[in-house]
This record gives sequence, structure tokens and C-alpha cells, in this order.
Amino acid sequence: MTHTVLLEIGLEEMPAKYVRTSSIQLKEKMTAFLEENRIGFEEIEMYATPRRLAVIANGVSDRQADLAEVVKGPAKKIALQEDGSWSKAALGFVRGQGLTPEDIFFEELKGVEYVFVKKETSGKATSEVLKELNTVVESLTFPVSMHWGNHHFKYIRPIHWIAALSDDEIIPFQVLDVASGRTTRGHRFLGKEVSLANAGEYAEKLAQQHVIADQDKRKNMIRAQFQKIEAENGWIIPNDETLLEEVTSLVEYPTAFFGEYDNKYLALPADVLITSMKDHQRYFEVKDKSGKLLPYFVSVRNGNGSFIENVKRGNEKVLTARLEDGLFFFNEDQRITIAQSVEKLKKVTFHSKIGSIHDKMENTAKIAARLCDLFDLGEDETTQVLRAASIYKFDLVTNMVSEFTELQGIMGEVYALQQGETAAVATAIREHYLPVSSEGELPETQVGAVLAMADKLDSIISFFLQDMVPTGSNDPYALRRQMIGVIQIIEKYQWAFSLEALLSDLLAEVYEVEDADLSDKTMKELAVFAGGRIQQKLQTYGIRYDIVEAVLQSSEQDVNTLFANAQVLQAHCEEESFKTVMEALARVVNISGNPDESIPVQKELLETASEKNLYVQINHLDLALSHGDPEADYAALAAIAPYIEAYFDENMVMVEDIAIRSNRLNTLGNLTLSILQFADVRKLILK
Repeated sequence: MTHTVLLEIGLEEMPAKYVRTSSIQLKEKMTAFLEENRIGFEEIEMYATPRRLAVIANGVSDRQADLAEVVKGPAKKIALQEDGSWSKAALGFVRGQGLTPEDIFFEELKGVEYVFVKKETSGKATSEVLKELNTVVESLTFPVSMHWGNHHFKYIRPIHWIAALSDDEIIPFQVLDVASGRTTRGHRFLGKEVSLANAGEYAEKLAQQHVIADQDKRKNMIRAQFQKIEAENGWIIPNDETLLEEVTSLVEYPTAFFGEYDNKYLALPADVLITSMKDHQRYFEVKDKSGKLLPYFVSVRNGNGSFIENVKRGNEKVLTARLEDGLFFFNEDQRITIAQSVEKLKKVTFHSKIGSIHDKMENTAKIAARLCDLFDLGEDETTQVLRAASIYKFDLVTNMVSEFTELQGIMGEVYALQQGETAAVATAIREHYLPVSSEGELPETQVGAVLAMADKLDSIISFFLQDMVPTGSNDPYALRRQMIGVIQIIEKYQWAFSLEALLSDLLAEVYEVEDADLSDKTMKELAVFAGGRIQQKLQTYGIRYDIVEAVLQSSEQDVNTLFANAQVLQAHCEEESFKTVMEALARVVNISGNPDESIPVQKELLETASEKNLYVQINHLDLALSHGDPEADYAALAAIAPYIEAYFDENMVMVEDIAIRSNRLNTLGNLTLSILQFADVRKLILK
């Protein structure tokens, strides 16, 4: 016999962004609870609205599975006394297991005999175990949580009710002062409390009370309603999955409707209109078939269609007020020149320990100039980069960005074009914020990419110089995200250079750090920080952790070559020859250690054929490695492995003759330098 088990946690309205993740977490916790208690089940369904988190477990077994386990006790020599009787240790062990000495048997582990017993535990009735479901409720964790009443217990929002049923029976337990029962609550305004006869009718009973408990079903209802509006009006409602997910998590019973606004607001940049609708009101914009923005919006009400015209008019008034503000700010901003805005930035603090936004722009411009040289940009692109770097933060003091902070960069592009800046400069002003996340869009123009990289490097170095280095999960200035952004930009544009050398150069030449101790300390911290972000990026590609470590510990300084070397090693690591090749290379490196530089080998001191052959092959390897083809580099390293094996079969390195010994160490040292250029093979785990 199987059962259907319901657990619903009734709450005050949760923040929309945590509804889905909390629902998934509840399912995971319920799954773990049943599995850890040896209770079988077929599937677990998730339900979630802003006011509830729920799961229904179907096909739940009637009893726990019986448990049979073998338990290890003390060693035999401790368990038996000299006269052959059981020691106190043995008797205490079996008593603790609820067994008798007659249940003892011996087994050998690693040459030592130990006491063992076989312990069998009969499964309890599932109904008894389910009384501990309070532990599932209490185990949920949230990014934000709160106390309420006199309770020390913290939760995302206060718990108002708990419904817990196994078929038609209440599962009795309590969380704080809230006892479980069979009552759930419908829509806050359109529904009422309802008593559930059994767990299986949960979703149906709530639907009758204007609650669509299934989150995906609510989302599909909204999609269908949008499609109806599109078909009836010949419109396109652009798909925005992020906003759709948020709206789905804001409502319990969705009803879509559309409203309109005055045509005059179409004079505003499209981004202003869309931001006003999406970010501030959670509305969807409307376009015609050609993609032109229309003076309409679509929203979703938390309720049915009753009095929808009143709802529509109310939303129109709210949006009109916001757009009127936007139009006013937009017109006011036309009166201020870019030069005037840049001057104002001298009085805007970037950070009290670092300086003004204007100071930041000056540093960024110096970095950008060095990047233009490093990346060999042409004269025209360099001119565009330097112009953009001299003004790129000007929109921060505009009225529009002060009101709509999410439009920074976007309004900079709009205003720059209006005031006669080139398209390249205007685009770079917008793109310098990119990427805004680890998976975000990257700059599409090289001018924008250089500016974005320069701006991020300035932020990172400036904070590091003030000893404000991210620690643990603490990263208030998003420096990790900015360094990841730098690495992603380098990867996208395949710029070849030493990031470590660049950072060292910037510390000396741009930030003019003269204190040697401060320079060394900051440089070490920056190198570790950059390496950590490169490691993080490589892990997103599914690269084995030991391969990541091997390439990071190599002497290679170019980020893109590091990525390529790691991917080549990952591609070959399952081959039969991989272990043999890497062991041969590692043997060389282990003997040589970490040589600082190449030392000439005296050919006249090469005695054996294998020694001479290896010398020739090292020269071939160095030539192959100079071509910058990681796949060919791996092939060249693999090709030299047999010569290494032959060398060690025939030659002893540490011979008594000092000249020959030194010459052989120099040979291996030079080979080590070539190997370490690709990867520190000592870090690889070879199976």
C-alpha cells in the first residue's frame, strides 16, 4: 500500500526572486528526508506561490525498509581476555548495539582481526516517521531571513499555517506555535480558507480559491494570455524569461491585461521607456511586426478579470507619472554639455580612500593608452579609445541616470551621439560596463573592450593598493566579477600578452608605487587573485582540477595559451599513452627542480647515443613550442617521451665526473623549462 503525502508551508509574501529556488530546496529536503529514513516514493511534485511552498510525494511506501548493517567493533586482541572470555570492551560494544556476545563474529582487515556484529533494524510505520517533518520545514535556508514575535527562529517570512496530510490523515507536528493541520488558504482577496479532505485534492481545491499552486502552470497561463493579446491586436510582446519568471512568482492567480500611454513619450530613447516599464513596474513592452515600439504595455494582475478596467487605468496613471519624470529629466539633460558633466565628476567621490570619479577616469585613460600599444591598435581606434576614456563616466551626473541608475552607460551613449561624439566613442561608453555578470554579454567593439578592461583594471588595482582585497564571500566592490570580466574580454579578443607583466607595469608606471614592499605585496596579491579567476573560468569548461593546477603552475603567462593548454590536456587525459608520457616528463622535472634559465649544453661531453638523441630532440621541441599551437606542442612533448625513457635507461645523471654530471643536469634543466612552459606535469594525478 502506498500513500500521497502533502506538506505545505504557508507564509507572508516572499520576495519573488526567492520563490523558485526555495521551492526547489523544499523538494530536495523532502527527498533527502524520505531517502535517509528509508521510505520509498515514486515522485515529488513542487508547488509554490508568493504565499506558500509545498510538495506532494506520490507513491510513498507504508513502512521504512528494514535495515541490515554490519558494525565493526574493537580488535580481537582487545575483545578477548587471556582466559578466552569477553572483555569489558567487547561486552560494552554489543550492549551498545542492543545485541549479545553470541552475535559476535571476527573478520580480518589489513592483517588485523576485529569484532563484528550484524545488526538488523525493523522499519517503522511511515506515519510515525512523518511526525518528524518539522525538521524539513526548519532546515530550509534563505539568502534573507527574519525573526518575528518573540521567536529566535529565523525564516524567509513568518509562517502562518502548515498543511500536512498523508492521504486523508493529518501528520501531527509543530513548528514554533504553528501546528500542522488540513487547512490551507486561498487567494488573499478572492479566496478563503479551505479544509482538505485528502492530500491528492490540494491543487484542485486551491484552484477553486483562485490559487494556481503549480508555478509552471501559472507561467504557461501568462504565456497563453500574452499570445491572445498579441493575436487580437497584431502586436509582438518581446519574450523576457527573467521578467516572466519574476511576474509568475509575484502572483497566485494571473490575469494579463494591456494599457497605453501617450505617443509623446515615444520621443524618449527606447531604453528609457523599456526600463521604466520593466524594471520599475514589471510591465512588458509592446512592438509592432517590424520591431517598432508602440505606446502600449502589458501587465499581469494578481487576481481575476473583475474590474480590470479600473486596474488598467490605475497602472496607466502610475506609468504616465514615471514617464513624465523621464521626459522632464531627458529635456533638462540637453542643457548640459559633456564637458560640464566631466567637470562635475571632480566633486563626485568614487571611494573616500581612492579619490573622485574624475581621478578614476584619468587612471583609466592612462591604462587604456598602454593597452592600445600592447594590443597594437591602429591610430584611429587609439584616438577613439582615448576620447572615450576621457569622458566615459559623464552620464553619472545627469538627471536621467540619477533617477534611473540602471541606465548608466546607456544614457551616456545616447547623450554622446546627441552631442556629436563618434559612434565608436558612444558605443564604448555603453560597453565599458560589460560584462555585468559571469555569463553576461561582452563588448562587441574593440574600442569598447579596451575601455572596459582599463576601467576594471583600475578598480581592481586601486582597491588592492588600499588593502581592500576580497576575502571569503566578502566582495563589496565586485572585484571578482570585474577580474572575471577582464579575463573574458581577453579570451574573446584573443589578445596575447602577459597579464602579470601588465599588472606589474601598471603599478609602477600608472600608480607610481615607489615603496618596494607595497609593490611586491600588491603584485603577489594581484597575481593570486587573477590566478583564482582563471581557475574559476577553466572549471566552467569542465577541465579536471589537477589539469587546471598544472597549467596555472606553468611558466606560461598568456591567458589564452593557458586556456588552450588546459583544453589540450583535458582532450588527451583519457588516452592510454597519457600516463606514460606525463610520467616521463615528470621524471625530468623532478630531477631538475625549477631552473631559472637555460644553460648551454656542451655537446662534446655527450657520451651515449641516447644522450645525443635527447639533445637533438630538445632542440626540435623548442622549435615546435615557438609556433604557438598547443595541440602541436602536446604532440611534440609526447614525441620526446620515448627519448627520455631511453635516456634514463642508459644514463646515470649523478655520476662522479662533475663536468658530465653538470652537463647532464643542464640538458634536463633546459628540457624542464620547455615542459614547464606547457604545464607543471608534477601536479597531474596519473592513474
